[in-house]
Amino acid sequence: MKIPEEAVIPDEKITRYLLVWKTRNDKSKFLAQAGFTQNKAEDLKLALQILIKNYEAVEDGENEYGIFYQVRGILMGINGVNLNIITIWLKRKVDHQFQFVTLKPFRGI
Repeated sequence: MKIPEEAVIPDEKITRYLLVWKTRNDKSKFLAQAGFTQNKAEDLKLALQILIKNYEAVEDGENEYGIFYQVRGILMGINGVNLNIITIWLKRKVDHQFQFVTLKPFRGI
């Protein structure tokens, strides 16, 4: 199955989490390899939208909030560097809307 194109990708998840350096579980350095920085947040959002158009989602568990899905694929960088990633999406129980949760490097593609 594919994650719907209208899936929610919260701006805060990009600008206040993924692209912010953290001492633990930092993703900003990884994403910077592909040119994604704070001033390129919209480019990252667009790259995630392209990712879900190109790759299938696989169910990955359920909890009180809904059903989780993984999408593994290549995130197209804006500087020519592409990243192998896993993204996590939630199909919310409350309204059945899909929402981006997080991403992480994937070494198996």
